[in-house]
Order: sequence, then C-alpha cells, then structure tokens
Amino acid sequence: MADMHFYEPADGHGLAHDPLNAIVAPRPIGWVSTLSADGVRNLAPYSFFNLFNYRPPIIGFCSVGWKHSVANAKDTGEFVWNLATRDVAEAMNTTSTTEQVDEFAFSGLEQAASRLVKPGRVAASHVQFECRTSQVVQLADASGGAIESWLVLGEVVGIHIDRDLIVDGVYDTAKARPIMRGGGRGDYFEPGEKFEMFRPR
Repeated sequence: MADMHFYEPADGHGLAHDPLNAIVAPRPIGWVSTLSADGVRNLAPYSFFNLFNYRPPIIGFCSVGWKHSVANAKDTGEFVWNLATRDVAEAMNTTSTTEQVDEFAFSGLEQAASRLVKPGRVAASHVQFECRTSQVVQLADASGGAIESWLVLGEVVGIHIDRDLIVDGVYDTAKARPIMRGGGRGDYFEPGEKFEMFRPR
C-alpha cells in the first residue's frame, strides 16, 4: 500500500494548498444566468455544479455565501445554465468578478432570449439549459449545524444545442471542448483521451 498522507479537515490539511478541490476534479462549471425580481441581469460561474437526475432532468449549483445567483433563482424561480467551453473561457472568467455590475455588459457577452424562462442565455455558449428552480437547500454539517452555503436545484425545461455538435444524431462532448474546474488558484481542464467501458449485464 502507498504511503498515505492523512488529515482531519477540521484540524487543517498540513499542506501548502488545500488539496480537496484538486482531488475532486475536474468539475463541470455552472455558468448561471439569472434575473433579479427587478429585472437586473446576473451571470456567474460556479465550480460546484452537476447533473443529478434524468427524468425530469435536474441540475444544481452550490454557492458558498448567499449571492445574487442564489437570491435571484429563489426569488424568481428561474435560471439558465450555459456551457462553458474553451472558446469562451476568458469571457467566462471575467464574469466571476465581485464588482456589482451587469456581467453580460462587463464581459462583452451578447445575451440571447430564452424561450420558456425570463433570464437570458449566453449567445456564444454552444449549449444552454433553461431551468425552473425546484429547491434551494442550505447545507448543514454532520451535527446539523447550518453552513453558509446554498445548493440550488432546478428542473431543466428547455435545452438549446448548437447543431454543429450533433454528429449522426449523437451529441459530441469532446467537439464542444467543455472546460472544467480543477484545483489550485486557476487550474482548468478540457477533455483529453476518450475511452469506452460498458456496464456488465
């Protein structure tokens, strides 16, 4: 067996940098657009994001701290997820600003109208999910104590896919060049080598 570094997170990791988000990596990016109840646009990337169910499709993102995306998704009941790809990576990164601005305007990104929800889509994104908020859950630790992090879950009610990414009726994940969050201060990844493995019967 390998020589293992062990630590209890409550006591600190004892390393130069917290390894947690580098171990659980790469992670898809929740690039979320919302509207406030007053109609103010917001666009922000979240590294805690994933797909949680097929039928109905449920996706979710988690915000460390109560931020505009959470408040807007809760107040209006709607949000849009936009696929972050290599060609829009720099613009996506710009939308992570903590300045109180319209991130679409700040990043120079064009907004496209959604069909079923009010928040707009990132026009340059190759895939977008229109969502209706199904749950907003404040996380808790093992003893039941509330944590200042909120998980926002939403039912996907409409999906937009760039037709160029559909090859012989199959969505081509690698062709889209999605970027994923790694650990460290600024580590990102895009798909590398593909291999197939099928479940046993």
